[in-house]
Amino acid sequence: MSQSDRVRRHSRRAGVDASGCEGFRTMTSRRQAVRAGVFGALGLSLGDLLRLEARGEAAGTSAFSAEAGTGVKGAPKALSVIQLHLPGGFPHHESFDPKPEAPSEYRGSFGVLKTKGGDILSENLPKTAEIIDKVTVVRSVVGKIPDHGLATYHLFKGYTPSTVIDYPAMGSIVSHELGQRGDLPPFIAIPSMPGFVGGTGFMSSAFGPFELNADPGVKGFKVRDFSIPEGVSLDRFDRRKKARELVQQQMRELEADPDTLDTMDKFYKSAYTLLTSSNAQQAFTFEGEPEETFKLYGSEVTGAVKGPDGKYHAKGLAERLIIARRLVEAGTRFVTVEYGGWDSHVDVRRNSCLDQIAPLDHAIAGLITDLDRRGMLDTTLFWVTSEFGRTPKINRESGRDHWARVYSMLLAGGGIAKGLIHGASDSTGGEPARDAVPLEDLQFTIYNQLGIDANKELVAFGTRPIEIIKDGNLVKAILS
Repeated sequence: MSQSDRVRRHSRRAGVDASGCEGFRTMTSRRQAVRAGVFGALGLSLGDLLRLEARGEAAGTSAFSAEAGTGVKGAPKALSVIQLHLPGGFPHHESFDPKPEAPSEYRGSFGVLKTKGGDILSENLPKTAEIIDKVTVVRSVVGKIPDHGLATYHLFKGYTPSTVIDYPAMGSIVSHELGQRGDLPPFIAIPSMPGFVGGTGFMSSAFGPFELNADPGVKGFKVRDFSIPEGVSLDRFDRRKKARELVQQQMRELEADPDTLDTMDKFYKSAYTLLTSSNAQQAFTFEGEPEETFKLYGSEVTGAVKGPDGKYHAKGLAERLIIARRLVEAGTRFVTVEYGGWDSHVDVRRNSCLDQIAPLDHAIAGLITDLDRRGMLDTTLFWVTSEFGRTPKINRESGRDHWARVYSMLLAGGGIAKGLIHGASDSTGGEPARDAVPLEDLQFTIYNQLGIDANKELVAFGTRPIEIIKDGNLVKAILS
């Protein structure tokens, strides 16, 4: 079965949102969060799970060559990436690229506001307008496929799905190329990876995301099983670790496979670090965060649509982005944060905008302001993504349908230009009018800012060289 067929099969199994098309949902990926000491001193534990994950799900996984490639790392401008993904197709007309002079069936029902530089944004983004001098908005992103599953795959992996090979996600590439920085995993997903993305492709699962599978926006948030088991002291845990090391040493002396044991050692060391490092433990909490920070990110901001209980609710994005900032501050290289569901074929005003954009607007501005105050904006690249945009013309149900020919993304920090509106769509927001940016070029540029040569070839299955990004080009105009 091809990758595209698998995506569609999963889509058919999914539930259907009242405003979204069949096939769009947030699929729950398999759990990859750690578990510690669940089967006793030398039983299945965090290290075992990390090791088992690294084996991959198919025999072809181990054929990936980690050493191959002709690319050369450049000097990084960014140390980390925070990707805020808006699944379902974020409406560019109602956000970054309004068309106030177009007929009403194109421009929609919202007005516009002017930024400090005289550009316009939708009136839905007043907080973002205040910090527009710190960001770049690309209004001419060009995708390929107006299908949720296929376009999400393309966004996260840089390739469209193939019947013969599965590709690694950008975070996995970053994990492989740059490795771990500090005590934390290099690639983390909050709360989990979006549906349709799949696994690590031809790479080992060792380069996959650490998924929290817990929402920081929910009261009582805690990453499950991310601590030494209750009743086990640190001294006792150390003794268990030393006992395992003795067993492994004896196995070496009995001429067991040394490569396998070395791999086991690596994952147990990683597990031990995660479980005993105060730096790692604190990064996954709100410890020390003042109330002012939560307000800055808009933790109390609600949508204008009542929930089933008749109340207005905050959406939890503020807390997700605060944790993301804490993770990159502690050394994580690539954090993916997912928020909302934007597939509004029916009533885009209510279902996308009034319900979700206010918390988004505050959180975007809050994170950028916070990174700037902390001196982290220059080394942290913030990237707001969606798999495609929405149709220029509003449909009969007052919604907008899928549109990949042109849409918008926002970037900030990590060597990205400040106060720039790059490219343009035409008068109705349906086609690129100036400086089109293919998605691969934008991905290529983000790799470049991290010091990764996206022309580098990785070798899959021992013989097949595959470029990190095929036919990508640097978008020099958006760099500072």
